Formats: sequence, C-alpha cells, structure tokens
Amino acid sequence: KLNIYISPITQKTTFVLDDDLANKGAFGVQRAILDANGNIIQKGEKIFLEFGFLLTNQYEKEILENTVLKHRLSLYTDYLRNFGNIDVDWELNIDLQVNKYIVTTIGTHIIYDDDILFDEQKNDAGLVIDPGKPRIQFKQLLGVGVLYAF
Repeated sequence: KLNIYISPITQKTTFVLDDDLANKGAFGVQRAILDANGNIIQKGEKIFLEFGFLLTNQYEKEILENTVLKHRLSLYTDYLRNFGNIDVDWELNIDLQVNKYIVTTIGTHIIYDDDILFDEQKNDAGLVIDPGKPRIQFKQLLGVGVLYAF
C-alpha cells in the first residue's frame, strides 16, 4: 500500500522545443540575450538540466467499498543551483466504482517549481524588466469513464 523511493543522485531534464518559449526563458531554460532594441543576439537554450536528490512516495488504500484513495508525492531539490529549495509534485485522487461499468475519478494535482515563473513584466520597448516569480500551480480533475473488462 505504501511505496517510498529515495534517490540521492537524480537527473531532471526539461526540454523546451518552442523557440519563442526558449527565448523567453520559460521553464527554467536560459533566456535569449537581446540587444537594446530587443533583437536576439544569442538564442535561448532549449534544455535545462538539474542534478539533485529525489524522494517519492505512493500510497493506495480502499477507504470505502468501491472507493480507492491514491496519493503520490514527489519532492526534488537541486544540488547545483539552489540546494534545499524543494520542487513539489503532489497528486491526490479518489477512484469510485459506481457500478460494473461506470468509474469516476476525482482528484487534485499541485505543483511548485521555482524555475517556472509567472507575471513577467516588460517595458515599452518589449524588454523584460521583471522575470516574475514562482507560484503554486493547481489542477483539479473530474473524470467519468466506461469500464469493460475482457
């Protein structure tokens, strides 16, 4: 029911294949270098590598008849850039077996990663004056599906 995984040496890689996002420095990649007029001197990086410590755990339990609670938590900290600053990825789902054929999932997914910045501010020339700050990302899920076992 409970699974814990500890990895003291982990590589975390982010690929940003869109040129516009890479030039803006999205998802932690190195942003493009611009001149005073906003022209690109050097393109933004497309790969962001991190090496650090990873701790994950998963837990699954039937809390009521035909109702299963599923929890997954992943904690990561980078050794090279900002050790001790923890990236959090947490999912909590409840699976409900309504009848023989209908299954419902209700859940949440929370992510915090300080490399993903929000609220970027630009001046009148289009140059970035404030890259923004990290925030918590939240997703909620409601799924209804048809189950047929062979």
